[in-house]
Amino acid sequence: MTESRNRDQVADFDAFFAEQNEVRFGATLRLYGREYVLPTSLPLLFTLQMDRVQNSSDPDDIRRLLASLFGPRALDEWAENGMSDRQLGVVLLWSAANAREPGCLSIAEAVELYDEQEAGRQEEGGEGKERPTPKTIATGSGRQS
Repeated sequence: MTESRNRDQVADFDAFFAEQNEVRFGATLRLYGREYVLPTSLPLLFTLQMDRVQNSSDPDDIRRLLASLFGPRALDEWAENGMSDRQLGVVLLWSAANAREPGCLSIAEAVELYDEQEAGRQEEGGEGKERPTPKTIATGSGRQS
């Protein structure tokens, strides 16, 4: 009796997610003549890889991260167009913030946050100072007013 009762009370996440899974689109960005439409929430792969990519110089790590938002050829296309590491950082900051809340961060603000983050990395004795990162921007915990 307990076994049949448990079967009737299965938490069906497949059905729940199917009901909740509306196709919604967030902010759009144009880069090198192509438009990218961001999802309204960050893909799990993006979120999981953010910490790893923060300190990685492996192009494959960055390629996997970008593929979850922009498609598998994004890094190669952007590199072929001469994108700098600074430009990539700004695009990631802007995209992570605007995926969840379109319009919450301008390009100019993303540039400022990126520059603050880089200056903080170069400061000696900068421990304890919280610097904005794409992850903290995306979750709203690093946004400065």
